[in-house]
Amino acid sequence: MHENDISGIIIDCALKVHKTLGPGLLESVYQAALAYELKKRGLNVVSEQPIPVVYEDVRLEVGFRADLIVENKVVVEIKSIEAVAPVHSKILLTYLRLTEKKLGLLINFNVNLIKDGIRRVVDSL
Repeated sequence: MHENDISGIIIDCALKVHKTLGPGLLESVYQAALAYELKKRGLNVVSEQPIPVVYEDVRLEVGFRADLIVENKVVVEIKSIEAVAPVHSKILLTYLRLTEKKLGLLINFNVNLIKDGIRRVVDSL
């Protein structure tokens, strides 16, 4: 399955989660609910995937964790904050580069309309 197809399913599932739960909950709640919905659709989902940094020949385990990695192709970062800052997209882009993935979705569930809370981040797709 292509990254764009996967992202369409992720967005559809995020819409369902947001419609059911609404805004204002903790990120961990949205993460668990979204992972559940994606697994129901038959997708492979890994939660809290560690992301190491390789510096010269040293692998540094410095605490980076992707909220979700779907089908080993799309990185999903989940937020439940008042406003997404530009740094959040930059962090997701860094995750894409470190994991050698091409597509990421930054989803902020603390919005009235979920379409306003979704940002697509691409690294050479």
